[in-house]
Amino acid sequence: MVVQNLRLAAFGLDYASVAAVNPGVVYCSITGFGDADLPGYDFLVQAVGGLMSITGEAGGDPLKVGVALVDVLTAKDATIGVLAALNHRRTTGRGDHVQVDLLSSLLGGLVNQASGYLATGIAPSRMGNRHPSITPYETLHCADAPIAVACGNDRQFARLCAVVGVPSLAGDPRFADNPSRVANRESLVEALEKALAAAPAAEWEKRLTAAGLAAGVVRDIGQAIDHARDLGLDPLVETGQTPQIRHPIRYAHAHPKPATAPPALGEHDTLIRSWLSGATDLP
Repeated sequence: MVVQNLRLAAFGLDYASVAAVNPGVVYCSITGFGDADLPGYDFLVQAVGGLMSITGEAGGDPLKVGVALVDVLTAKDATIGVLAALNHRRTTGRGDHVQVDLLSSLLGGLVNQASGYLATGIAPSRMGNRHPSITPYETLHCADAPIAVACGNDRQFARLCAVVGVPSLAGDPRFADNPSRVANRESLVEALEKALAAAPAAEWEKRLTAAGLAAGVVRDIGQAIDHARDLGLDPLVETGQTPQIRHPIRYAHAHPKPATAPPALGEHDTLIRSWLSGATDLP
């Protein structure tokens, strides 16, 4: 298998050249924009691919997300494509040229925002932490800090109102169902935040989650790791060096090999050169 994101035709290592001598090769090309001869970086694609246009506060500047999300999406798409090609090779003996690009992976990751545009012709805009078609599904201010609250249906909304001490909101015609709540979002947020101001965000998290509601304080990365550990998710793996975030997939029966530390610069140079030279006594 070959993974390529450099211009390799001049070295005879492009897909056509490799497949000519090894038809069974699974060759994955990762580019910024497919066959267009343009440089591509995560930040650039967040901008030209629409993600920045929907990220940030309403009326504010477009912003990138806080991690190289397009790179991550593209890597996952590449993995899916390679696994599919390897499985196909098992039955046909034929390899394939798997091609992924940053822009296509981002467009695929825009999901409901992209489908909303395609259905209406209206490009979505920045809404901060708010959801375009559900409310309350956003951060709300408490006595000391914001809390994220996600109400997916009317029963959850009624429960939220009861827990925060304003059960009458659930019976208010302005908030009787989700379309009404979206239409009257500002009034609803004002009423909820007035009630939430009675206690710190951490206290509301305890009360709301105890009632079976989706709610949580905004944590930094260290706090997020601690939270995952408290929930029994074992977020870290030890490699003998700096701990790493473990792979997010867990299995009931399979037993993957233990995690190892990332290789040092040049650690495998000799092994790779030996493999390229055709050596058969490799470890």
